[in-house]
Amino acid sequence: MGWGWLFLALLIVGVVLLVLALVRGASGGRDVQRPTDRSRAREILDERYARGEIDTTEYEDRVQRLGERQ
Repeated sequence: MGWGWLFLALLIVGVVLLVLALVRGASGGRDVQRPTDRSRAREILDERYARGEIDTTEYEDRVQRLGERQ
């Protein structure tokens, strides 16, 4: 009975690791986070331009200020 708590703790850790492995395997091993090549500021700028909140001149100016090419 004294070793029961240790066995239970190892069992819980094993189940958690198994679930994490299954989730990672289901995602194909690819990272599920957004790509880092585009900044969040650029994404917001693109969305505002697509919705028509800013015009082409302002969009191009802000892209240039961000230091990114179109």
